[in-house]
This record gives sequence, structure tokens and C-alpha cells, in this order.
Amino acid sequence: MTEAYRYLARSGGCQCGAIRFHAAELRDNPHVCYCRMCQKAMGNLFAALVGVRHHHLTWTRGEPAEFMSSDLAARGYCRDCGTPLYYRAIGGEHLSMSIGAFDDPHNIPILYQFGIEGRHPSLLHLPAIEEVGTTEANMPDEVGPIRETNHQHPDHDTGRWP
Repeated sequence: MTEAYRYLARSGGCQCGAIRFHAAELRDNPHVCYCRMCQKAMGNLFAALVGVRHHHLTWTRGEPAEFMSSDLAARGYCRDCGTPLYYRAIGGEHLSMSIGAFDDPHNIPILYQFGIEGRHPSLLHLPAIEEVGTTEANMPDEVGPIRETNHQHPDHDTGRWP
């Protein structure tokens, strides 16, 4: 796997657009973490994270709120919409940014898995689970009205929002 993904400057932010960031470079550690603390912080079965050193990160709109999930770690989130944005080890050299908060999450490969003790058993056979289609195909009556009333920030930088 080439490391070219690391050196592409990219932006991201929360769902409502109150928080936006720019990362000049990523660390070589894109991963998922299944530990129970990450599960609770994300409200999901795992956290997908990638490191961004402090000097490579700029908050371009707003600033995240933080919750001290332990005496050694803080979790950054948008206080307006609740989007989880990062994990931060106190005194560490980087933030572990939520890959899903980037505008182009599909361009950041997942290379590692941590917290294996907390991995949900169903994830082991995820590729074998029946695929039942896309949102557009499964919810045709809802897709149009949702799209027309969407309050989610687009996946690119904007001068201001909304």
C-alpha cells in the first residue's frame, strides 16, 4: 500500500458545519479501534481513526468541545450536532481524528485494528452478511424529501454555513 494518501491536504468537519478543520498531512496509522471506550464515544461498534499531528491541523471554523473520557484522554465533538471528531491523549503529539469526519473518508485506507477484545462477533463475518441494497433503492419515498430538507454540511469547504 502506497503512503500517498498521507500527504494529500484534506478538510473535514462535523455534520452541521459549525466545526471545520484542515489537515495538511496524516500519520501512517489509519485504524479501527473496538475498545469499549471508543464504542461508547462513537455510539457505534468501533471508531475509525487516523492521526494528525497538532502542527498539521488547523481548525478553520469553530472549535470542538471536549469530554474527558479518562484522566489521560479527551474526546472532541461538536457541541451543536454531537458529531464525534477526535480522540486526544493528554500531552500527545497528535489527535486521532474520526475518519468519517473527513470530506473524503473513502480515500483514507484502514490499515490496522486495535482493541480486538471489544470487537463485536458479527463483524467477523461481515462480508458474508446479505447485502440488501442502497439507501436510494430501499427508501425511494424518503430519499427525495430528505435530500430537499437536508441540513447536513456538504463534503467540501464553504465560506459560511448555513
